[in-house]
Amino acid sequence: MNSQPVLAVIGGSGLYDFPALESIEQVNPATPFGHPSAPILVGTLSGKRVAFLARHGIGHTLPPSEVNYRANIYALKSIGVNRIISVSACGSLREDFAPGNIVVPTQLFDHTHARIRSFFESGLVVHVSSADPFCPELSTLAYQAISKTGVVTHLGGSMITIEGPRFSTKAESNVYRSWGMSLIGMTTSPEAFLAREAEMCYSVMAHVTDFDVWHLSEEAVSVEMVIQTLKKNTEILQQSILTLVENLPLESQCSCHHALRDAIITNRANISPESIQKLELLVQKYLK
Repeated sequence: MNSQPVLAVIGGSGLYDFPALESIEQVNPATPFGHPSAPILVGTLSGKRVAFLARHGIGHTLPPSEVNYRANIYALKSIGVNRIISVSACGSLREDFAPGNIVVPTQLFDHTHARIRSFFESGLVVHVSSADPFCPELSTLAYQAISKTGVVTHLGGSMITIEGPRFSTKAESNVYRSWGMSLIGMTTSPEAFLAREAEMCYSVMAHVTDFDVWHLSEEAVSVEMVIQTLKKNTEILQQSILTLVENLPLESQCSCHHALRDAIITNRANISPESIQKLELLVQKYLK
């Protein structure tokens, strides 16, 4: 690869069709967890290398619970990525987050139950801090970039990740609202937490496609509704990413890049050689 990408974008394959994207190449790195959902597309935007990964595979063939989140994050880490923007369709659980708006959330609630949530298993135990699951620095830059497009943009709010692939019942949607959740989606967990374990900055551009099913005066969420809103917002997304790349500092002093420094609890002498070999990319600097 020509140089390390300054940013990775995880989202739909439609994002790849950038008129401004040049010097495009594909990479498909093998990881200890398998291959990523799709080959990673790397191109140049405003003189900087940017990586794109189709979360659900080319043509959207993987449901949320079957996405290999560990392989996706590990593969991006292996090509030198240290910042990730997730592009995610979501439902709104608040009146003021209307369809067509874009939200950069600041909190996350993991309500999934069938996904592997960590890189670290038996042999190497890690308890990473996730009080603030999204990178504040990257989230602020993302919010500023989106705001320049003129679309209604919000910074803040809590996103809940449900297992899917079905949409919520009205009872579930109203419970999530009573919990103080602002947005609902199916893919941000465990993606955000794996990015933290990989010491990568991670932020979400959440595109509000619907009011889920709680809103009495609005039509219940459907696939057609989601797709229509995403198509309308593709150009806005691309402009936001271009602006973000242009304004992205090459170096970051963000604490995300040191997330494992005090998180490894297993005694160094008792860490299995198999774990070290498997996770060398993530822990090497702490086990020298």
